[in-house]
Amino acid sequence: MFEARFCPRCATELVDAVPELDSRSRRLCRKCGFIAYLNPKVAAGTVPVRDGKVALIRRGVEPARGAWSWPCGYVEIDETVEEAAARETREESGLSVRLGPMLGAWSYPVRGGERPSQTTGLLVMSWISDDVEGSLLAGDDADEARWFPFDEIPWPDLAFDSTRRALKETFRRLGLVLPEDA
Repeated sequence: MFEARFCPRCATELVDAVPELDSRSRRLCRKCGFIAYLNPKVAAGTVPVRDGKVALIRRGVEPARGAWSWPCGYVEIDETVEEAAARETREESGLSVRLGPMLGAWSYPVRGGERPSQTTGLLVMSWISDDVEGSLLAGDDADEARWFPFDEIPWPDLAFDSTRRALKETFRRLGLVLPEDA
């Protein structure tokens, strides 16, 4: 786990201590009071649905390069999770979407004694989007983009647990039967 050594405000060396009104040891600055919290990264995206098909992108970068996912990426500090979901969808797939109902939020913590990975320390949020405009194309982070009929989703080749969970929830919401390999 990354642990800051120096305060980003005053450059004093940080120490491990339990801050007032807290119950966990944190990295804190005894000079200015700054506390270095280790919080999860937030990612947001959509499952675009149009004409009985779902848009997926084949990841062109790690983690899970070459595997399929719905468009998703990190939330920036100056946007809402909903804005990030729409932006990431546009950047990765070329599609403009209006968010529908939220499919879910899934967290992947770094547990004590574990080393963080590229897929831990995350909170992933997804929305179904059936108000979709534009032409599907592989944007940043994607090598390929394709509309998949629901019965042709490449379940064994999906990138992440959150990819699978959002697609399963999409099936549930649309009243579709999941295939055996889902």
